[in-house]
Amino acid sequence: MSPTITSDVTLPEDALKIFGDAIAAAVAARYPDAPPVTVEFEAPRNPAFGDAATNVAFGLAKVARAKPNDIATALVADARAAEPRLDALFSAIDPLAGFVNVRLAPACWQALLARLLRDGARFGEFPKNGKRVSLEFGSANPTGPLVVVQGRTLSIGETLAGAMRYCGYDVFTEWIINDAGSQLDTLGRSLYARYRQQFDPNFPFPEEGYPGDYLVPLAEKIAKDDGEKWIAAGETAWLPYFGTYGRDALVADQQATATRFGAHYDLWQSEKELHENGSVQAGLARLTELGYTYEQDGAIYFKATAFGDDKDRVLVRTDGRPTYILPDVAYHNQKLQRADRVVDILGPDHHGYIDRLKGIATALGYEGKLDILIAQQITLMRGGEEVSMSKRAGHIVTLADIIDEVGVDAARFFFVMLAIESPLTFDLALAKEKSLENPVYYVQYGHARIASVLRNADQADIAAAQSGDGLEALTHPAELALVRRLADLPRTVQGVADHEAPHRLARYARDVASDFHAFYTECRILVEDAPTRHARLALCIGTKTILARVLEMLGVTAPETM
Repeated sequence: MSPTITSDVTLPEDALKIFGDAIAAAVAARYPDAPPVTVEFEAPRNPAFGDAATNVAFGLAKVARAKPNDIATALVADARAAEPRLDALFSAIDPLAGFVNVRLAPACWQALLARLLRDGARFGEFPKNGKRVSLEFGSANPTGPLVVVQGRTLSIGETLAGAMRYCGYDVFTEWIINDAGSQLDTLGRSLYARYRQQFDPNFPFPEEGYPGDYLVPLAEKIAKDDGEKWIAAGETAWLPYFGTYGRDALVADQQATATRFGAHYDLWQSEKELHENGSVQAGLARLTELGYTYEQDGAIYFKATAFGDDKDRVLVRTDGRPTYILPDVAYHNQKLQRADRVVDILGPDHHGYIDRLKGIATALGYEGKLDILIAQQITLMRGGEEVSMSKRAGHIVTLADIIDEVGVDAARFFFVMLAIESPLTFDLALAKEKSLENPVYYVQYGHARIASVLRNADQADIAAAQSGDGLEALTHPAELALVRRLADLPRTVQGVADHEAPHRLARYARDVASDFHAFYTECRILVEDAPTRHARLALCIGTKTILARVLEMLGVTAPETM
């Protein structure tokens, strides 16, 4: 049975609109020379000040020639006199230091919980807005397995994609395979050296090669299948074979790891394909048509300084070979054409790409449509000691290693906990702890604790709770604080999508769990009094729904038992 919301019960957003309209009318009546105002509310940083606050009085100080707090006091008095519903909708309306702080009546929060019980996992979701977002994240060179930094970009990208879908966007996820250029030759030579070492351990390894042991199994496979076939072959024969073999095997490994990590893509775009299908030449032709290229000393340049870059960038070398920038032009030309908003999430060594890529987008006629996010560096710790990571030295910690050690849940949560622009210290030992000090365990334990409560409740009580009847019994401060937190889900997710800040969702998950644990401690749930029992079980159901939904967006499981 779905709970209903009766017409005489007002939701928090409706109550705030009623009050905001009353304040706006009071401004128009008291200060006719002031421009019309839109009264906006924000949650105070300190919950002690109430559920919401508006600073509308500050914008009127010049017209009113009065102190903001005097203005706020007068507007509140006028609004109360003109709108008799305010006393029932708000338990407190307090002018303070120029702000108007309000605390909603319990009935508003009870109505909110009824809506949550009715909507379930779709609570707060925004309607489709008809806008498409191209979201590229995780892209790595096809020269080795995914490493720790890709774990962070995968977690950030997937969480951001989930938040954007919640907010009504059509999200298209993609990965660029950088399989053109000299690095593929370097991979081929590195794999060939490992192959030759199967027959001669002293065969030299290329100085600029990829030294990780991950190429050894591939070399062993080639040696087993082909024997000594490639020993006498010339480089023109073996180099393309070993480069292609290594690329295909490593891309397949990257794709398998991404899937295991819960990252899913609509497109794996090959850079080589962009060259072969004419997209690269089309991108160059488009920039030239727009007047943003020039020739100098036999090379073709992009006028990057016209768009804030520190120097113009070479697109085509004097020998006719394209630089690594030209495929970026082609790829972004395609992405910008098929999306309303394009977001690239890059690793910590890509700061120099920001101005260049934004300049390309502007030159192509898409100013403001491209956002570049840089995921900062990660430090791995284990037992108080830093874990050494050096790709050049061959000491790499792969994403698969992290998954094997701490699991997908902990890795996904830890990688997204801090703002993308902040360096991240990942404590492997903490991630494995089964204690409330471990943030992901803390959140999952909240979900499992609710599941335990519901298992121990009578099914008739569960049905009564799910109906949403009798929620007026929820008046305890811990109960109302928890409902307020649940109500924050849509605003929180919108903030994640608008500001590209997935860490806010991880923080929100911990806040919900914290408020539930406080409620659980202060309010016995399975009490003798039936109305109270049903109302508190309803709050448990609503909290479990929100925690499960948030964990889903974070790519973390919501366990029923722990």
